[in-house]
Amino acid sequence: MSQKVALVTGSSRGIGKAIALRLAKEGYDIVLNYARSKSAAQEVAEEIKALGREALVVKANVGKVEKIKEMFEQIDEVFGRLDVFVSNAASGVLRPIMELEETHWNWTMDINSKGYLFCAQEAAKRMEKVGGGKIVTISSLGSIRYLENYTTVGVSKAAVEALTRYLAVELAPKNIVVNAVSGGAVDTEALKHFPNRDELLEDARKHTPAGRMVEPKDMVDAVMFLVSDQANMICGQTLIIDGGRSLLM
Repeated sequence: MSQKVALVTGSSRGIGKAIALRLAKEGYDIVLNYARSKSAAQEVAEEIKALGREALVVKANVGKVEKIKEMFEQIDEVFGRLDVFVSNAASGVLRPIMELEETHWNWTMDINSKGYLFCAQEAAKRMEKVGGGKIVTISSLGSIRYLENYTTVGVSKAAVEALTRYLAVELAPKNIVVNAVSGGAVDTEALKHFPNRDELLEDARKHTPAGRMVEPKDMVDAVMFLVSDQANMICGQTLIIDGGRSLLM
């Protein structure tokens, strides 16, 4: 099969959904991964099919390695290849540092960091068979800046960015290009879980040099650039999409 295939984890909503739909518009068949809402994932699949592309919907908690392996087995059965992997699935417990418990830490690190590593391993095995591929992960400014209540997520995203560099070096000989996209505050459903959501949004509106908040399309455009041939020599980098907000922190 020569039809290119892309996997986007956490793609039933938000930025993941937007990335999946754009990849479909660009001609990719799509593997949609979700953890909770099957109906939302099925709705995205219908949108993709309406664009003339195929969509495989897979439920998998990427924090569990056995579920990752089962997901890739389904990809093998349906498509027989993988060309692009976007690691978008993320979760986390948003609490002050002195209120964090071991379960909060493990949950966040498993999904955000461990899931990225072991999905990337499986993706690379498939990409090597087709001559190469692109891996892009989604990070956030909390990886390099202090954000209130963001300890578990911020540390997990710092690990994600470090892991991106290691993956990039070790997978480059296989013609697999690995990079990250780090976004400023984006008003998606995920932000509704932040106890200080209103303050984050107000800060982004007032203090972003570009004059507006980051929108999902801005993140999608960056991902699409990194999976294109124009980005072949960008290796292990984290591209910050924040309209300049972090320059003032």
